[in-house]
Amino acid sequence: MQTRQEAIHHCLTYPDTYEDYPFHDPNWCVIRHRQNNRVFAWIFERENHIWINVKCEPEWRDFWRSAFASVIPAYHLNKKYWNSIILDGTIPEPEICRMIGESYDLTKDKKKAGDAG
Repeated sequence: MQTRQEAIHHCLTYPDTYEDYPFHDPNWCVIRHRQNNRVFAWIFERENHIWINVKCEPEWRDFWRSAFASVIPAYHLNKKYWNSIILDGTIPEPEICRMIGESYDLTKDKKKAGDAG
C-alpha cells in the first residue's frame, strides 16, 4: 500500500465507513464511522509520501514506533494516542492493515452492558 487510493480503498473495506474531506482541501481525506462520525484514518500527502494517521493504545503506540522508522508521532494530532504511518514501502502491508484495524476498533462505538447483539 503506497498510494492515496490504495489507502482509502482499504479503509473503506471496514463496515459502515465513509470518506470525507472536512477541510475543503483535497490533500486531507478522513475515513469515518457512519454510526458516530469519528475519524479512524487521516490520509494526506506530506514530504512526497502518503501518510495515514491512526489511533493506538499507548503501549502499541510505542511498539509500532520502535518497530518501524516510518511510524512516528502523529502529524497534527495528539501524539499520546495517534501515530503517523508513512507509506514509503518500508512497512509490510499486513502491519499497515493491522494498525488501521486497531484504529478502527478504538474509534467505533462501544456496546454498553445490556445492549442486545
